[in-house]
Amino acid sequence: MGGRVARVARTWAVVLGVVASTLLPAAPAAAHNSLTGSDPRDGARLAVAPERIELRFLATPKEATTEVTVTGPDNVAATGGPPAFSGKRVTVPFRPGAAGLYIVTYRLASDDGHPVKGEIRFTLTTGTPAESPSASAAPTTVAPTTVAPTSAAPTPASPTPAAAGTDDDGGTGWLWAAGAVVVLAALGGGLLLRRRAARR
Repeated sequence: MGGRVARVARTWAVVLGVVASTLLPAAPAAAHNSLTGSDPRDGARLAVAPERIELRFLATPKEATTEVTVTGPDNVAATGGPPAFSGKRVTVPFRPGAAGLYIVTYRLASDDGHPVKGEIRFTLTTGTPAESPSASAAPTTVAPTTVAPTSAAPTPASPTPAAAGTDDDGGTGWLWAAGAVVVLAALGGGLLLRRRAARR
């Protein structure tokens, strides 16, 4: 009887030892947080940029010790605002830029104080071109230019002095012609008088 009780006691001791050795190492491991998933997933190639980036963790991250940054091509920041926390999920607004590789870096503290950090990467196959100032500026409306009609009718050209001179020259020409006729008549009369005087 006593030997049987001793065997049962040893069996329970072995079972408890195995259970203790299994559970005790798991307690510190559970204190470490880790990433369990993301949207977009690591290595994804996207033709359409997401509105936000979501990170999912094993344990609830603390807002005070959690940092998330997003950088795009040429190390340009692509974070559109501060992260939002909902249980074990952290979301960050995404501000897309040029096409290329985007890197999401996270850093947070576990319950045991051990820092946890990592990153996910995804690629945008189509980018958002930067807006030029001329394109972003509001189009200006140009009022149609109206030309006021002239109130005065064009004044007729006054007679030129040359026309008056022409009329004057015409009148003078008639006077010269009349004078020439008188002179010729006088000369003719003088010749007749000389002939008659010579005959006598």
